Amino acid sequence: MPDESWVDVGSADELRQQPVQQVMVGRTPLALTYHNEQFGAINGACNHVGGPLGEGKLDGEYVVCPWHYWKFHCRTGKGEPGFEEDAVPAYDVKVENGRVLIRSTASSKRSRKAHEPHPLARTPKREEGPVRVLGLSTTVMTPDHPRYSTSEDLLEVGLQHASDTLKCETRLLRLRDLSFRSCEGFYSKSSRACTWPCSITQMDPKDEMDQVYEGLVHWADVLVLATPIRWGAASSLYYKMVERMNCIQNQETISNTHLLHNKVGGFIITGGQDNIQAVAGQLLGFFAEIGVQFPQFPYIAHSRGWSAEDMENNMRYVQKSQSLREGAIALVERCVQMAGLMVDGSLGACRTARGGRKAHELDTRAQLHGSPAAQQNPEVTPD
Repeated sequence: MPDESWVDVGSADELRQQPVQQVMVGRTPLALTYHNEQFGAINGACNHVGGPLGEGKLDGEYVVCPWHYWKFHCRTGKGEPGFEEDAVPAYDVKVENGRVLIRSTASSKRSRKAHEPHPLARTPKREEGPVRVLGLSTTVMTPDHPRYSTSEDLLEVGLQHASDTLKCETRLLRLRDLSFRSCEGFYSKSSRACTWPCSITQMDPKDEMDQVYEGLVHWADVLVLATPIRWGAASSLYYKMVERMNCIQNQETISNTHLLHNKVGGFIITGGQDNIQAVAGQLLGFFAEIGVQFPQFPYIAHSRGWSAEDMENNMRYVQKSQSLREGAIALVERCVQMAGLMVDGSLGACRTARGGRKAHELDTRAQLHGSPAAQQNPEVTPD
């Protein structure tokens, strides 16, 4: 009788063709490697967030997880130097009669090195104090040669009023002053690869997007975001930022975890070109999806239209416009008033319906599997 403790995973000649590949031993995925004329096998689930090691690559003798680049020795399963305590189970491998056999039980156990949680990972909790207003300017300009920005000017007017008159705490973050990487598509690998805190923030201590996360998730009651209009859309820095905020939205869709509680948003949109309503629609749509709420008339805007190319006159108009300053002040007042109602009172905890939310499958799984139940009852999904 064959020895059932060893599992035949395939032809040695074929399996030698790839340095790393996933094989199954029973229901357990393993990362099978071939390096220096020797096979190795380790458990296929990374210690970090379960990334598929069998889909990774070899760096010397270490398997590199394709999600966040953690490394494990291809035969011992131990972490890279300095992280040996982070180990995945290793499996014995042998070749007999041209076939690769893997023992069905691991020769070592999984172990995890203690890692301090990232400061952003703490549970959001509002501290006592006045309403807090975070201003975000998304205007781009030459670092050593600052220029006048119409949207940032109005934002500063609003923040000054919040501080001096409304007695709020205020902060101003200019995205152009922050050094942060673009989103690198961890979500495209797997929804579980897009983590909170952001994968980049956890891996790169020099990345300054943490200031935006800290301000929005843990500090602010009110967000006032200012953007210019660039070819009918918001600033490129705005899009760079919100792509990195996918980690906030992703917590909603994969774990029904709400990072933003009682947050109010308002927007200032200015530009030489038109398309204000489309820009506002994008801002409102995105921030609504991550849980921000809005007062009546949640944005103010100014544009001189498609045919106005004399930008110097546009800047002079905004600089001299008392009505736009009054508009910025009123916008901040509406946001602070709404935030005060939520901070001092309570909207109460409510059930967030999943139906119709982004990435909520409803009956799509049944549809993909051609279930007759899905055709008869769209709400039925197979187990």
